[in-house]
Amino acid sequence: MHPDLTALRRARIGVLGTFATSGFVMGAWAAALPSVDRRLDLGEARLGTLLLLIQVVGLITMFAAGRIADRITSRRLLRWAGPATQLVLIAPAVAPSYEMLLFCGALYGVGVGFVEVGLNSHSVELERYYRRPILSSFHGFWSLGGAAAGALTSFGLTLGLGNQTMLVIAAIACTVVFAAFTLPLLPPPGPVGGDDAGAPVGAARIGAVVLGAMFVLGLGGHLVESGASDWANLHAARVLDADEALTPLAYSVFAVAMTVFRLLGDPIRARLGPGRTLLFAGVLATAGYALVLVSAAAGGLPLAWAGWILAGAGIAVIVPVLFSAIGDAGGPPSNVALISISGSTGMLLGPAVIGYLAEATSLTIGLMVPAVLAVFIAVAGPLTMRRLLAGRTADPAVTVAART
Repeated sequence: MHPDLTALRRARIGVLGTFATSGFVMGAWAAALPSVDRRLDLGEARLGTLLLLIQVVGLITMFAAGRIADRITSRRLLRWAGPATQLVLIAPAVAPSYEMLLFCGALYGVGVGFVEVGLNSHSVELERYYRRPILSSFHGFWSLGGAAAGALTSFGLTLGLGNQTMLVIAAIACTVVFAAFTLPLLPPPGPVGGDDAGAPVGAARIGAVVLGAMFVLGLGGHLVESGASDWANLHAARVLDADEALTPLAYSVFAVAMTVFRLLGDPIRARLGPGRTLLFAGVLATAGYALVLVSAAAGGLPLAWAGWILAGAGIAVIVPVLFSAIGDAGGPPSNVALISISGSTGMLLGPAVIGYLAEATSLTIGLMVPAVLAVFIAVAGPLTMRRLLAGRTADPAVTVAART
């Protein structure tokens, strides 16, 4: 039985809500890190170990999460693991020691891995029902959720609330909210055996070479993003010798541009198609990094800001396009999980690759790594999209909902 337009709209609101709630939890955790650091007297090395542990555990969990979603569907994965993941945020908030914080951080990493695979897999399935791009807006709402968490944390601190208290409140509230947003989620499109078991029909067989190219594109896209998120402010401070009050704006202009273009990315992809969208995104990101790299020689901070804006606009649509394309080609949720895994790998490698190269040479040389990867995305992206979608067949179970 195909869902009607009302069911599709309710499901879309549900997915938007789960993305925003998940982004809020991540933002609340990031905003609370300075407080956790002070409370347990962690220092940079132990805090770095905690953050690395969360990333590594999350990455390992994604492998299992993709297989589990294949068996029970992404809807059930989100309904069962999603609320629990939000509640796990209480653990690092109340951890009494560094050793317990590591254990709690590992639990949180498990939750992050399950939710990321579930969210992205289900958003791909919903887009297949719609038969038009809607996925980029979900990632935009994730960014908005993170921004809202930072703003509310700042507001709560001005009212005298402690970060520990706010994390506990956020965890409990987000658990309830996330569970409510999973209620209207739909079973995967295609004939099902039972309530929501089954695989999509018309799935193209995706070769190992194409899957490998998708993995590299996902890794590259996240590493390009990592170049901005980890190093934009440091570039302004160390390379451009910017005023301390102006330094944080380097990442801020990038983040705003990325969020805006994620919210606008669906109509862009609908007009250009996945291949040309990746070309457009890679060219924008390349141009942005080029401006950043030359800003030390001429233009200074304003030119660097312009570069980060262009880079944010380009990077915004890369990952949504990859998720959508691999879902559009058909196959199980574990294929979608591959992009999540590549993304986490890129975010893990990014700080290390750029940092070690910058230490050996200069930060300007280090930032050439994401610049070169942006060129790679512009060149290899369209070719990979053509190969990926060449064998796609029609899915008779997908509902055409172009007017919703």
